[in-house]
Amino acid sequence: MNISLTNFYILPQKNILMLDSYLTTFKKYFQFSGRATRGEFWTFTLLNTVIFIILGILGLVLGSVSSSLASLIGLIYGLFSLASLLPSLSVLIRRLHDTGRSGWWFFIALIPLVGFIILLVFLLSGSKK
Repeated sequence: MNISLTNFYILPQKNILMLDSYLTTFKKYFQFSGRATRGEFWTFTLLNTVIFIILGILGLVLGSVSSSLASLIGLIYGLFSLASLLPSLSVLIRRLHDTGRSGWWFFIALIPLVGFIILLVFLLSGSKK
């Protein structure tokens, strides 16, 4: 049985690695027009989540050793949060465009309880032409 990386749901279709896809999203930092595939969006979201978890665990572990190390990790965490804010928004809006919706649908997440679920369904849906 031949299994290639492109068979996995999370990877983009163009046979590039996850890190390349992640860096491509950062290269499209201010690009709010166009489309983002499901793989591009979820790869970026997954790797961002992993980085935040790793930084959080490092902060907890190093915080028990030294408060200055915890402060340093906290600073790195904050800087990374700021650095990834615009790429996160741009890939989200481009993903909504790929599903045939306007980027303004992002604000549906502000509706308590159901808004986030509706947005999640939009982000999980397939591409439209």
